[in-house]
Amino acid sequence: MITWYRLAYRLGLTPWEWAGQSIGAQLTALLDGQDAPPAPPGKALDAGCGTGSHTIEMARRGWRVTGIDAVPLAVTRARARAEKAGVEATFVLGDVTELEKSVGRGYRFVLDIGCFHGLTAGERAHYADELTRITEPGASLLMFAFGPGRRGPLPRGTDRAEVERTFAGWRLISDVADAGLLPRPVRRGNPRWFHLARS
Repeated sequence: MITWYRLAYRLGLTPWEWAGQSIGAQLTALLDGQDAPPAPPGKALDAGCGTGSHTIEMARRGWRVTGIDAVPLAVTRARARAEKAGVEATFVLGDVTELEKSVGRGYRFVLDIGCFHGLTAGERAHYADELTRITEPGASLLMFAFGPGRRGPLPRGTDRAEVERTFAGWRLISDVADAGLLPRPVRRGNPRWFHLARS
């Protein structure tokens, strides 16, 4: 999957970037809502950060935020975007299945917009273990993911049962369907927001 993402960035075929504007509106509502993750200050991680738009939003909110992505071009663009926005954020080129050696520990909030749902079953298990290792007790994970389905080279998605099974050391706080804010092609993937808290 990572080879496909690297090629997509090189060719400029990144539909998740334009969809990210609508996702950002939902993200803002969730961050400000009743079941919101903990408020900053503290360490936050944007897993699969892409070109950094959500990382920058978290930095603006006061988090000490690190974005990690496996695509060099995405990380380069994220650093340039943060500099232009005048915010402090760290961007790391790395593998989300090996988080501790790339980003360290002590995180209170993790944002995952489309990272988990694109991983293989084995990668998902490693990723969940790494998130548990690098976060503090009570930390929050806010995850955007498509529902399960066959989409060719696109992410295969996930569902509530798999999320709860994979993140066994976490408690599911909410499972929220798309509120109709996303573009129609994105809504066809049955997108959901999962909010979990680490035990």
